[in-house]
This record gives sequence, C-alpha cells and structure tokens, in this order.
Amino acid sequence: MPLLKLEDTYLHKGKRKALVALLREKGIKNERVLQAINALPRHFFFDSALISHAYEDKAFPIGEGQTISQPYTVAFQTELLDVQEGDRVLEIGTGSGYQGSILHLLGAEVFTIEYQKKLYEGTMRFLKRLGINLHLFYGDGTGGLPVYAPYDKIIVTAGAPVVPQALVAQLKVGGILVIPVGDKRRQSMLKITKKGPNSVNQEEFEGFAFVPLLGKDGWKG
Repeated sequence: MPLLKLEDTYLHKGKRKALVALLREKGIKNERVLQAINALPRHFFFDSALISHAYEDKAFPIGEGQTISQPYTVAFQTELLDVQEGDRVLEIGTGSGYQGSILHLLGAEVFTIEYQKKLYEGTMRFLKRLGINLHLFYGDGTGGLPVYAPYDKIIVTAGAPVVPQALVAQLKVGGILVIPVGDKRRQSMLKITKKGPNSVNQEEFEGFAFVPLLGKDGWKG
C-alpha cells in the first residue's frame, strides 16, 4: 500500500526535476506531459519499502502481479495520446492510479477500469485521499466501457496479444488509441488513429515490456 503519511519534500521535488530532465534527454518533447510528471509526486504511489526508488526510470511492483510503469513509458504513451483539455479518456488498467492521475492533470476526464479487484479497491481509496477524481471501474477492460463511449482517447497500460476491436469501436472518429501489442515478454507500441467509421491509421514503435493484459480479448488469467 502507498505511504500513510504523504510528504513531498525538497529532496523529492529535486529528484522529480532530475527525472524530467532525463525524460527530455530520452526524447520526450511535450512540455505539458513533462510538467504533469514534475507536478505529481510519484513516491506517493509506492510502498514504503520501495520509496527510495520512486524517481528511478524503472517499473516497480505494486502487488497483484502488476507494476507501476517506467516513467519514460508513461511519458511516451501520454505524448502519443496527445491529450487536450476536456478530452474524454478511457484507460485500460488502472494499476496504482499514476498514469490516470497524469491524464487528470492534463485536463482529461478519465474513465479507468482495473481487472484485479484488490488493486481496484486500494487505488480507489488512495486516489480519494489525494483528491484526484477519476471514474474508476472494476472489470474486464478488453471490452472497454461502452456505456460511456465514445472516447476522444483510449490508453491501454498492459501488453495485449491483439488489438481488442471493442476499443476501436468505442473511439470517436479522429480519436487515438495507444496500446502495446505483442507476446508476454515484448511488445510494440501502437498508435491507432480512427480516420473514419471503418478506417484507421496505425503507427508502430518497438521495444516495450508490459505485464500481460488479462481478460476476454487479452491473455487468459
């Protein structure tokens, strides 16, 4: 569980600035994304045993077989998503709530769904304490969340074997889906832009590793 006492010291803020500088060196150009990462204390989302590692550019376990993504990966996916103020964004894989909180800071209305019930319940309680208002749901994210569709943007934070067509269907024309697709060990990041009701444009970026996306149109169990 995240720390019971939430403190953001000068040391933490300094480490965040250094992390942002590293992300900029690695090629992240969207200043709004970098500002959001600089503004959000990543160490709040860590168990006390791992807090000293919070500003390393690495993924770390958060329980239930899940991880908080590497900061570069969070920044890269968010940059591809091109979030605008007021965007309606669906996130598949709430996890710790860190990625969803970044989207929230960028001005998005975030709908997020988590497959692991224990993780969903803990993150829901924690985000309330932080005062970050996301629409959280428990269930199989591979089917999306059709009751609130269509979405301007959809982001998937676990590795999928294929692109779930339900997600493409729930995207607005002109909208963007960012999803890692591959096997259980390595994936390519896909940026899918919906050009029309039945047409998309796809860009591919190699070299990513996520935990498996579980569910009907993901990996089973």
